[in-house]
Amino acid sequence: MADFQKNEDDIRSYIKTHLAEYAALSDWMAENPELGGEEFKASAKMSDMLQKLGFDVEYPYLGIPTAFNAVRGKGAGPVAALLVEYDALPGIGHACGHNLHGAMSLLAGAALAEAADGFGEIRVTGTPAEETNGAKAPMAEAGAFDDADIAMMIHTEAGRTSAVYRSLAVRCLEFSFKGRPAHASGSPWEGLNALNGVQLLFHALDMQRQHVKDMQIHGIITNGGAAPNIVPEFASAKFYFRAPSKKCLELEMEKVYNCARGAALAAGVEVSWRTGEASSDDMLPNQAAEGEMKRILSGMGYAVNNRYITGGSSDMGNVSWRCPAIQPLLDVAAGQYISPHTHEFAKLVYGPQVREHLARGAEALAVMGLRVITDAALRNRIRADFDSAREKTEAL
Repeated sequence: MADFQKNEDDIRSYIKTHLAEYAALSDWMAENPELGGEEFKASAKMSDMLQKLGFDVEYPYLGIPTAFNAVRGKGAGPVAALLVEYDALPGIGHACGHNLHGAMSLLAGAALAEAADGFGEIRVTGTPAEETNGAKAPMAEAGAFDDADIAMMIHTEAGRTSAVYRSLAVRCLEFSFKGRPAHASGSPWEGLNALNGVQLLFHALDMQRQHVKDMQIHGIITNGGAAPNIVPEFASAKFYFRAPSKKCLELEMEKVYNCARGAALAAGVEVSWRTGEASSDDMLPNQAAEGEMKRILSGMGYAVNNRYITGGSSDMGNVSWRCPAIQPLLDVAAGQYISPHTHEFAKLVYGPQVREHLARGAEALAVMGLRVITDAALRNRIRADFDSAREKTEAL
């Protein structure tokens, strides 16, 4: 492999020179939070920035109003894709840090495009609504990442830095029960109580927990009826079902459907269900890519903890099934654990203190992208690990 040290130095120089602009972007998003699917201001602002940097920008992208895809060096060689998140949470804003790590991917893409001009194709792809109806899922299904040699982003974390990220496969279902209304006191026998169907579904799923392997079940009642003196004609519930792999999840889902059918039968009502949000797949491992990122982060002085606890779900998992993908975790709290999705975490990713994290995270991503597009042996190891992980997981 040729010595690309100068190109890595160019990355660091670019980041240092342009850091203030991207820190301002991060803070602007924190001050102007937009919910998933409604990120019109953020997506327009970032698309405009990328266009001014010489990227060919498609916005909207794949029919998703707040998605974008920006490309430099199209067809020039191997493909490195930087993924950008920018949706906020209701009530607590950017309490998952999407403002910070979204700006991080943008800065990394800009730095890499400048430093690696002619070596490969650099993409910066805006992926809305990670917290809800994760757009990476339909984007992956549409083939947006199929030709990428690496797709990556960093997720902000409080308490540890890791090159390894794992997530659970998740399916979201909304169950609707239909009965018949009646006066709840005068003639309740005339009614068929849809809420009874919902309650029985909860009980049935609670009892099923003992008999499903490695499956998480959590849900809420979304419609419990109109008034206490009316036998509920309609009632509904929304559930998340999670498992270590999408195959494990699919094997257990028939038990869920039987619970719904049995609840409806017992209550004498009708039931139907539909997908409530885009499904997220489990995150496939890629030891070659994760190992290279660990070397990069360790070389920057991070104490990299590659032990992981699988929890939660992300549409980044869907990307990992279509191309080699990583989502390192970057500590932005000096080793102190602060729970995400809290007001405390939102404060952590806003203000002057984000600059160092923004710079270092962008550097790690850009250097990783440079190494992948310039080192054929590394690309081959990453691709081999991707193929192996898919085969092993599909064979379970």
